[in-house]
Amino acid sequence: MERNEGRGRVAVITGGASGIGLATARVLVNRGWRVVVSDINVKASHEAARSIGAEAAPFDVTDDVATRQTMAGIEERLGPIEALFANAGLIQPGSRPEDLPFTEFDKVIAVNLRGVYVSCVSAGALMVERGRGGIVITGSAVAARSAPLHAYAPSKAAVVHMAACLAAEWGRSGVRVNAISPGFVATPPVLANIQSGQRDLRLLVDGSALGRLVETDEIGRGVAFLLSDDASAITGINLPVDAGWLASSHLTTYGGVREAR
Repeated sequence: MERNEGRGRVAVITGGASGIGLATARVLVNRGWRVVVSDINVKASHEAARSIGAEAAPFDVTDDVATRQTMAGIEERLGPIEALFANAGLIQPGSRPEDLPFTEFDKVIAVNLRGVYVSCVSAGALMVERGRGGIVITGSAVAARSAPLHAYAPSKAAVVHMAACLAAEWGRSGVRVNAISPGFVATPPVLANIQSGQRDLRLLVDGSALGRLVETDEIGRGVAFLLSDDASAITGINLPVDAGWLASSHLTTYGGVREAR
């Protein structure tokens, strides 16, 4: 039986219509939260919300006016926002930096960095007024490692640091802010790329201690923990949920991750 840790409190999830966002929304609904699915895709937002018994409030995280207005509207309609999962983001195919168009770089930074900041400030300001709330930001394991993702990886490193900055800023006002950093996750796009041969599953899992992909609901359970009262003294951290990739990926210089025994 799922815990009723949400107790009907309102949680907003940006980028909530698919993948990690939708999986997390489902986890929170099952744990008693009143979840609001937010995504730039209006139709997908409403369909995702209906599929899990949640509410929908689509908006573009890069639009600061729309974001503030939507957060205020959610509070008027449903009550105080107690939690935010700032998850909206763009992925980027690997490339050489000289081949990455500046327009693509700007687009990734606008969503993954500025959009996260806009979302956090828009919801966080309301939380600060009440003296309570929790925020989780989606980082990435590549925030701590080099990768041929010359917009995406720096944007994720920035939002991991942003979580620490906001945690220090708002801690005395009762608002906790943490980051969660997924490794290689079995999202529909990743699985489709594996099936089509664009990604090699072996390369994705061989560097991880557990030797497998991370499931989307495993990220959701990590978010649920960070937002729960069980994490009441935890703020300003980055929680990797990566099947041990950060711990083990360097072991190629020692012959690779140890086999089961």
